Amino acid sequence: MRDVIVVGAGGGGPVVAKELAARGLDVLLLEGGAHHTDPRASWTHFENDANNPLTGFLRFGPADRRKPAWLREEPQNSFILQVAGVGGTTQHYYGNSPRAFRGVFAGYEGPDRDAYDRAHAFPFRYEELIPYYEWVEATLPVQTAAMGTKETVFFRGAERLGIPVQTTKDTLRASYRPQENAILQPGGTAGRTTDPARLIYPQATGCTYCGFCLQGCMEPVRAPRNQYAKRSTDNSYVPMAMTASAWARGGRDVTLLPDSFVVKVHTERRGGESVATGVTWRTGATGERHREDARVVVLAGGATETPRLWLNSGLPNPNGWVGRGYTDHFLDGVTGLFDEETGSSKGPSSAARCDFPGHGALEQLGVGPAIQAYQMALSGSGVRGRYTNGRGMTGPWDGRAGRVIGPELKDALLNGVDRLLNILILTDDDVQARNRVSLSVLPPDAHGAAPKVSLDGRTRTRRTAANREFLARRATELLRRAGARKVYRLDWAPLLLHVHSSMRMGRSAADSVLTADAESRWVRKLYVADNSALANSLGGPNPTLTTQALATRTAEKIFTRHFGGRAWVGAEAPVASTDPRVTHAL
Repeated sequence: MRDVIVVGAGGGGPVVAKELAARGLDVLLLEGGAHHTDPRASWTHFENDANNPLTGFLRFGPADRRKPAWLREEPQNSFILQVAGVGGTTQHYYGNSPRAFRGVFAGYEGPDRDAYDRAHAFPFRYEELIPYYEWVEATLPVQTAAMGTKETVFFRGAERLGIPVQTTKDTLRASYRPQENAILQPGGTAGRTTDPARLIYPQATGCTYCGFCLQGCMEPVRAPRNQYAKRSTDNSYVPMAMTASAWARGGRDVTLLPDSFVVKVHTERRGGESVATGVTWRTGATGERHREDARVVVLAGGATETPRLWLNSGLPNPNGWVGRGYTDHFLDGVTGLFDEETGSSKGPSSAARCDFPGHGALEQLGVGPAIQAYQMALSGSGVRGRYTNGRGMTGPWDGRAGRVIGPELKDALLNGVDRLLNILILTDDDVQARNRVSLSVLPPDAHGAAPKVSLDGRTRTRRTAANREFLARRATELLRRAGARKVYRLDWAPLLLHVHSSMRMGRSAADSVLTADAESRWVRKLYVADNSALANSLGGPNPTLTTQALATRTAEKIFTRHFGGRAWVGAEAPVASTDPRVTHAL
């Protein structure tokens, strides 16, 4: 019997595994997708090779790319940009690591208190999470993003909005700043040359400004895995988890099993209550099934797969909230066309932001040409000037909102992506019961009934819709003030990048699945440590840092409650994931 089984090696699971293994527990980490142990042997920087949802190496599917992607039912016009494999979706995230807004936590009494979804606040105060934020920020590490031309253009517009520069990690008012991101600062020749021969470790360290964040990070060339620039968990927490005995006194290396898709959580009745006892998983290469028991089980498969596993396992759901409350930052996109070089495709893909507490955030977004064309042609409004699907809103942008195609798209891209500037809108959206994950009635796949994601953009709350419009107008104003000669409002269809709260913790047992300690309300010794555990949409900030801080807190609760250990956050200094002991052990 294991001490702990962790299901999922994405953004949160490896955090729990690493922290508990460092304190001597026997941890089994199961991941349904591949483990890319040598990315340079199997990855490229080609956008389709990386991100094709059917065949890409960063897709939600099995390790064998010849096999089809895993099934999802999405009845609305949507796409979940999720990645399977060790590192999960952090393999292609941009490393953005802002803290949540204070207004989404219990006990908040600021003047903008009523601007938030107070009915679904976190069940503890913001101040309680700060030490865990600091622990993760030191471990990854989180640093101020490296700057370039696109950030200069973005900041020019932000300054002319009349909002101040933010100089603290905690967001207290409308402001702009460089991203706090989990990407190592460029060192040596990195960021100073485009000559590949000079961008080799150790001559170059940290971010090399390659611009391919979405395709997974394998820079600099010849760097040890834990020195790759982007601190996705496959480059940070996973190496630490697998070498815990080398750097932590009394530590014990995690057992990592990729290509191991968990299909059932087992429970038994003890003392009149249900208790988690273990899991069964399916090996993708052979189809064989295996079972292992543990004293504690932690689910970290993500906001879609964790409720699916729960429902397929027949676990209790007395209030009907398993899978409900799915939030996604109700994303939108605004793009400006400039007569000057913006460097949109160069350097860290997202290194600047504006935050508007009570509304959400604006995030500068840089991508390559194929993804640029894709995102400009993605809309819930139809085609600009042709049909609107009943939407096509007018506003301070040029023309009606909608997808850009044909001659108009060709004109926008004629001078290349580096004369464009994109702003991603991250809305503070309300928790709504009708936005949910349930089980599909389509024929099941090898892992059981597939998940059905129901998320209707046309039935958002009035506050959510108003926040999106507020941010779209502010983004348009920023681009105009920065010098854009034309601005497109895209009115994105549901492209789901940030999904959370489908297994939410909460203050009330009537509308939450987890207690304040991220333990199931109905199954003891069963915890959740991924985005689904978040109580709400965080006010708009990117979710990964908060999920990892919460996962650290959850690991500490597990250690002290079930294994007689002592709390460590605040009592000792964290070890950085770039520590040489991790390198040497690898």
